[in-house]
Amino acid sequence: MNPESLYPFLSPEQGDGSGVLADVRASTEEKAAEIVALRESLADLHGERLVECARRMAACFEDGGRLFAFGNGGSGTDARQIEELHVGPPPQGRPLPAVSLPHDVATVTALSNDVSFDVAFARQLAALAGAGDIAMGLSTSGGSENLLRAFAEANRRRMLTVGFAGYDGGRMAQAGTVDYLFVVPSSSVHRIQEAQTTLYHVLWELTQWVLRGRS
Repeated sequence: MNPESLYPFLSPEQGDGSGVLADVRASTEEKAAEIVALRESLADLHGERLVECARRMAACFEDGGRLFAFGNGGSGTDARQIEELHVGPPPQGRPLPAVSLPHDVATVTALSNDVSFDVAFARQLAALAGAGDIAMGLSTSGGSENLLRAFAEANRRRMLTVGFAGYDGGRMAQAGTVDYLFVVPSSSVHRIQEAQTTLYHVLWELTQWVLRGRS
C-alpha cells in the first residue's frame, strides 16, 4: 500500500502538499500551546486543594487504605495508569495498593450483562472497598452514570472520594458525593484528558512527598 492511498492530498496530482503540511503544523502548534496554557492555569485553580487532597490520601495509605480507580473509555485507560503509578513507582517512590476497576473485564462484563452497566463500578466497590479506602473516578463530561453511582456507594462506605472532570464538572459537581473534584475548564475532550493526566500525576507526586515526610 503506497502513502498516496492513505493520504491522497500528498499525491503528485495534488501538488507538493506543502500547504496541507503547513496547516497541520500550525494546528499542532496551536494545540500544544493550548494544553500548555491550560496546564499552567491548573496550578492556580487547584494547587492548594491538590496538596490538601494528597495529605488526606497519604493518611489513608498510612492507615492501610487502598485506592480504587475507575472511568470509561480513555478514562479507563487513565485508571489503569493510576494503578500502575501507585503499585510500581520509580526507586524514590513508595509502592501503594491500588486497583483499576475497569480492567477486571470478567466482573465488568458480568455486571453489565446480568444487572446494568450503571452499577459496574459501584458493585465492585461494595464488594471490595470500605471506610478508609480511596475512590478515584475520571470523566471528561462529569456525567457518567456509572461514576455517579460509584461515588454514591463510596460516600456511603465513608471512603475518601477524588474526581476528575471537564467542562464545568457536570453532574459530578452537583452530586455532593466527591470530596475533592478537580475540574479542567475546557470543552475539548482531548485537552481535558491531557490535563487530567497532569493532575493525577501531580497528586501522586504530592502524596509520595507527604509520605516521605511521615516516614
